[in-house]
Amino acid sequence: MALLETSRSCGLSLSAAWSRLSAGLVPLSALGLEASGLGSGSDFVEDDLHVALETLRQHGLQSVAMEWFMEVLQVDLQKNIAAEFWDFLTQRENMVTEQQRSKLLYDAFYMLDQRLAPYLCSLKYLETWIEAGLIISVGPGTLRDKVYTMVKAVLFFSTVQPFQEIIHEFYTRAFSIYVHQDKTLRNGDSMNEEEDENAVDDIELLNCAGCNAAKEQCWCTTAVEQFAKVNHVLHSLNLLERISASAITTILHKMIEEHVGRLCRGEYENSFLTQLEEWLESKVICWLSMVFLQKTSTKLSSPQTSSTLQRWRIHLQFFLYQVYANMRIEELFSIIRDFPESKAALQDLKVCLERTNQRQQLLSSLKAALETRLLHPGVNTADVITLYISAIKALRELDPSMVILEVVCEPVRKYLRTRDDTVRQIVAGLTDDSEGSSDLANELSKADPITLEHGHDSDDDMSDPDDWVPDPVDADPGKFGSKRRSSDIITLLVSIYGSKELFINEYRTLLADRILHHFSYVTCREIRNLELLKLRFGEAQMHFCEVMLKDVADSRRINSHIHEEDQETPLHLNAMILSGEFWPPLKEEKLELPTEVKEAMDAYTKKYEKLKAMRSLNWKPHLGNVDLEIELADRTLSVSVSPVHAAIIMHFQQKSTCTLDELSDALKVPVVALRRKIALWQQQGVLKEDPTDTFTVIEEEQKDQQEKMVLIDSDEEGDSAMASQADQKEEELQVQLFYCFGRISRVC
Repeated sequence: MALLETSRSCGLSLSAAWSRLSAGLVPLSALGLEASGLGSGSDFVEDDLHVALETLRQHGLQSVAMEWFMEVLQVDLQKNIAAEFWDFLTQRENMVTEQQRSKLLYDAFYMLDQRLAPYLCSLKYLETWIEAGLIISVGPGTLRDKVYTMVKAVLFFSTVQPFQEIIHEFYTRAFSIYVHQDKTLRNGDSMNEEEDENAVDDIELLNCAGCNAAKEQCWCTTAVEQFAKVNHVLHSLNLLERISASAITTILHKMIEEHVGRLCRGEYENSFLTQLEEWLESKVICWLSMVFLQKTSTKLSSPQTSSTLQRWRIHLQFFLYQVYANMRIEELFSIIRDFPESKAALQDLKVCLERTNQRQQLLSSLKAALETRLLHPGVNTADVITLYISAIKALRELDPSMVILEVVCEPVRKYLRTRDDTVRQIVAGLTDDSEGSSDLANELSKADPITLEHGHDSDDDMSDPDDWVPDPVDADPGKFGSKRRSSDIITLLVSIYGSKELFINEYRTLLADRILHHFSYVTCREIRNLELLKLRFGEAQMHFCEVMLKDVADSRRINSHIHEEDQETPLHLNAMILSGEFWPPLKEEKLELPTEVKEAMDAYTKKYEKLKAMRSLNWKPHLGNVDLEIELADRTLSVSVSPVHAAIIMHFQQKSTCTLDELSDALKVPVVALRRKIALWQQQGVLKEDPTDTFTVIEEEQKDQQEKMVLIDSDEEGDSAMASQADQKEEELQVQLFYCFGRISRVC
């Protein structure tokens, strides 16, 4: 055989050279030679092994050494090392305490390190000979990679659940000790030292916060040493990520979720993203460097020199953004409601969405929240509109392309179309800046013209091509991006119905109600609102409203001119003269006024006909406002009521007692409606019903009756002077009149 030939040039026989090389590369126990007296592998120095290798090279057998080394390692791993390693870990069932289980894991990896140390030492020799060209490596990959792959394949081809549990427990405890040593990591930078001490004071009186053992039995130092040794072994065998990645991922994910929730949940006014990024880098990544780089600071090794740490950094940064985005998406309804105070939270969420691509999650979550918390009958229309306005502002900050707003708020727009009072609420908000509608009033003051279906602009019309921004992929391709981005709040509200005429007609009705309900000739605020609306909707659209305000001013002048010739009378009449074709249809009701009132109205008509030749007046007796002073035996009341209320009480000037049927016949008012009107005088303590359907004046106030404030009937106060849809079918009057009664000297 070739192995029996001699090599005289090196002074070694081939057999001796092989014996020396084999005994120097692998442990003698793996060869079964411990009792042969040949000595251990450590007795040979590198020069001796190099001489033996030269002998093999002369016979062309140098490649056999590397193949033989890999085969012996594989056999030793399968028969001896792997069995001993797992025998250690099977003792876990007998380990009661965590400290015992930690010591067991440490012993297992310490044994593994001792058994593989000779192979790793020999691996260095083989790598040196390969670099020198003495041995040629066959196949892809380096020899070291092949050794590591073999160790992984044999030892950890499959791992049992108890092993994963003990690894997770081991790294959890190591991280807990690290956290305990850095209280800032556990409690956040915003917690001061006093709060931190109070938070854990009760526990730390008895147990160590790091290892959770009694303070006199603290084993933190031992745990840190075991942690360092196990990591060193795993790192040297290139097993660190394979063994610890799952446990470390679970631990750090939980830590990030808890920290983000504790620091940021419910806090919308401050930006936290930069603070969280600094915390992640200085605390979490610092611990990872201890695990993967065997160092205590990332400053000792740049991210470029450690691809492993860099991969973990990227993964954890992404997870941080994802956790923060998940939390803010869950809270987005509240964030929108609190806007603009919550602007900082929206800016953070915008950054996260750019990095995590969670737009679809946001769309589905916010749509569900709106439908659950907003779009149901229990929410007032005004509240729905208010939150929709906040959504427009907030989502424009989050997504300047307005695509999120368009998709998420489409159900809100459809729902508002089903509400009968939506248009009225919007118009009231535009014109009534004294009742919590400052958002719409401020928007109206900007005086930007409204463009709807006929006002589309193409994206190609932009003056500067550099300003063009593509729409997101979930944008509606049938709508222009520039048009979507330029839409303001009023434009979006008006576009709910797609027509300006509906809002203009509603404003006419609202304006008429305000003028006739308050019966005031002071229209400064209404003129201001009208001018702003003309800038928004165009002058032609607002012409009818302009005539309505002109009627108010003309009525004031006519009243002043007519009353110049009046003598002192107990009944003072003012009229609101309206141009019927320009006003919305008015409510029609029958009412027979007292004779003295009709005489005053006839006198006013004659003076008007004298002043305005070829014109006359057509009175609406049931509409208007009456100021009365009622003199009773022991008191005088001053009230402001509707004409039907005034006609009722004036009827009692002739007799102090009257039945309901008599009043109905005299006033031409149905009995049901009349009873509802009489209730006002019963509330004021002026009339009483005794017996049923018979009413009597109360001259002297009852002693047991509580004092009441004199108020207009709440039922009447909310009534509109405008006609209903059915009433509008009747022919409109060209010239109509409202009146205001003056003082009545006495009602007994």
